[in-house]
Amino acid sequence: MFEHLKEKPADKILALAQAYREDPRETKIDLGVGVYRTPEGVTPIMRAIKVAEKRLWEVETTKAYTALAGDPAFLDAMIGLVLGDAVARDRVAAIATPGGTGAVRQAFELVKMATPDARIFVSDPTWPNHLSILAHMGMEVVSYRYFDAATCGVDFAGMMADLEGLRAGDVVLLHGCCHNPTGANLNLTEWRAVVERLNAAGALPMIDIAYQGFGDGLEEDAAAVRFVAANCPEVLIAASCSKNFGIYRERTGILMAVAQEAGLHKVTQGNLAYLNRQNYSFPPDHGARLVSMVLGDDDLRADWQAELEEVRLGMLKLREQLAGELQRLSGSDRFGFVAQHRGMFSRLGASPEQVARMREEHGIYMVGDSRINIAGLNAATVPVLARAMIAVGV
Repeated sequence: MFEHLKEKPADKILALAQAYREDPRETKIDLGVGVYRTPEGVTPIMRAIKVAEKRLWEVETTKAYTALAGDPAFLDAMIGLVLGDAVARDRVAAIATPGGTGAVRQAFELVKMATPDARIFVSDPTWPNHLSILAHMGMEVVSYRYFDAATCGVDFAGMMADLEGLRAGDVVLLHGCCHNPTGANLNLTEWRAVVERLNAAGALPMIDIAYQGFGDGLEEDAAAVRFVAANCPEVLIAASCSKNFGIYRERTGILMAVAQEAGLHKVTQGNLAYLNRQNYSFPPDHGARLVSMVLGDDDLRADWQAELEEVRLGMLKLREQLAGELQRLSGSDRFGFVAQHRGMFSRLGASPEQVARMREEHGIYMVGDSRINIAGLNAATVPVLARAMIAVGV
């Protein structure tokens, strides 16, 4: 049997990380892998998570399974964090998943089960794993324009023109905030226009929100998701706790299915639980338990929000420093978009050849499309990146 297997293409980001590890230069800079790091290069355990983990160790008495859909306290806490009071709780079906990736996969599974011929409209560019999963599942993908390489902002006119091709039953995959890989986000006026277009076509929005709290703030980053959920008949939302709670390896995520029609909740919840059973049975609980403990305790929640805000502001400061340094070196304001982008990522507008030169000549590692992880920088390395960009002609 195994002789029939074919080699799969290597993950470009993981391959980049391996090349970085093998580079002997002490001055090398890793801007590839999308994991938050402090200026010292550490991905820390957040203070509130550490306290919750200690408390859990002291009081936990069993490792028996939780509910098939996951712990209800976690589901309620995350629905509250993402949706606030935009939608009544009894309109939201939900399951815990192994990370945000698990939520994305289960969302696609639900779509395929409900509407096998649905087309999935995906932004160009998007997180590569979106496309990889869809290709593996054999689902039809339609690309819509999103990023304007000239301005390094959103090509909204192109996006709306491409969404004119929507049909009833299609799904449009959207990034809730901190677009990965570009860092360029829709504004609320644009979100309203997108919702109008989707509702007119009878298409379903699917929102991937992996970075709530990394952009403009916890509430601000959820504003678009809440608007969509309140104004569309049905919405799928995949959310991750990896970044904003710093629990990457605990694989903690949630899939929410919002249906304004009350009678659809029971059957939707049952189908979500069914998908959990078919894919991995009961979802992991450790990270979910920590999240629900933090969100359910006033002191822990306040400390978590304070630390998350420190992280967010630190990344904004790096963005402003990089934009300022590039303006100083180039004598141009063409890099102002770096300060306007949000989240961990920005696409710098460098060509693959320029990216290769920065890696070979300056030891700066970034994805071939010039996506960088802002959190891979610190105050000392920002000028290094800026000089390298100018040196290679970006």
